[in-house]
Amino acid sequence: MDIEERLKLIKRAPTEEILTEKELKSYLERGFKLRHYIGFEISGWIHIGTGLVCMSKVVDLQRAGIECTIFLADIHSWINEKLGGDLDLIREVAVKYYVKTLKKCIEVLGGDPDRVKFVLGSELYHNNDEYWMTVLDVAKNVNLARVQRSITILGRKMGEGVPFAWLIYPIMQVADIFALGVHIAHAGIDQRKAHVIAREVAPYLKFKPLILDGERVKPIALHHHLLTGLSLTKIPESKEELIEYKMSKSKPESCIFLHDTPDVVKKKILKAFCPPREITYNPVMDIAKTLLFRDRREPLIIERPPKYGGTIEVWSYEELEKIYIEGKLHPLDLKNAVVNELNKLLEPLHRWFSSGEGQKLITEMRELLEGRITR
Repeated sequence: MDIEERLKLIKRAPTEEILTEKELKSYLERGFKLRHYIGFEISGWIHIGTGLVCMSKVVDLQRAGIECTIFLADIHSWINEKLGGDLDLIREVAVKYYVKTLKKCIEVLGGDPDRVKFVLGSELYHNNDEYWMTVLDVAKNVNLARVQRSITILGRKMGEGVPFAWLIYPIMQVADIFALGVHIAHAGIDQRKAHVIAREVAPYLKFKPLILDGERVKPIALHHHLLTGLSLTKIPESKEELIEYKMSKSKPESCIFLHDTPDVVKKKILKAFCPPREITYNPVMDIAKTLLFRDRREPLIIERPPKYGGTIEVWSYEELEKIYIEGKLHPLDLKNAVVNELNKLLEPLHRWFSSGEGQKLITEMRELLEGRITR
């Protein structure tokens, strides 16, 4: 595979931004073996944003010859009070449910799960003085105001009574990049602030600098699109505000979980916010664009009664966008078509979760969550 083909794979949707594409192309042209990572808080059930959107990008990177790592951020999750702040529970969910489910998603999406490395945060940090020196090194090279502005990466807003640990979180996230020695730091666009800090401090670190061919370099920041939450109730004033309305497992009504049955998927989509003629702030159109038309080789079939125009075939997202903006497609007809196609996409996961290992995993997760979090 030539450089342009590799670059095309890395750049394609759901990628929204690369800091910087010029640097990335240079690294590829010079033949460097590049390492990637994406980190996840451990906070309950995995939804399609993580399982399909994030993992599709991991598969792209893998096909482009990048060595991929998934970082299970158990300590970060504990700092951010995920799963009730129960660190033992967080670790158990990470090494069982998260590893097995994300591996299955990679397999379903056509990647090789056995070539993706999984790293638990606490294992990286254990007896690792150099890591903690890197944390201090990062802290020495960033001011307090910058860190305070960065706590939005936790899904938090700055205000009175902020636990000091929240300010350590962004510093640790930056240190993770250098401790893992990764050249491509990958996350949703909501994690941009941490990655920009990593790029800014890279030239000054004494501990664990990122080196390629004897040269100190900055990590590439790759940011993917975040699916809009289904429970959006109004059109946000900006795309920045839209990030606050992303699919979130802490708001079950806003997202579709990987283990949701076809009936549950249908119920959630039919209740979703879907304003007529609106495409930018429309979670149903967002699913169509990000997931349904990504690798599409056949038309999207939209079934309608003859009196409303009859069944139509749509061959591209641009075509779908055009007829929706023009008011030629009713939101309910759009929703029904998206339900059918999304359930087709999820069908291998539906089968896995309904029997054997997948079913056992769901049962174990329910027992863990109900037995520990409700106490």
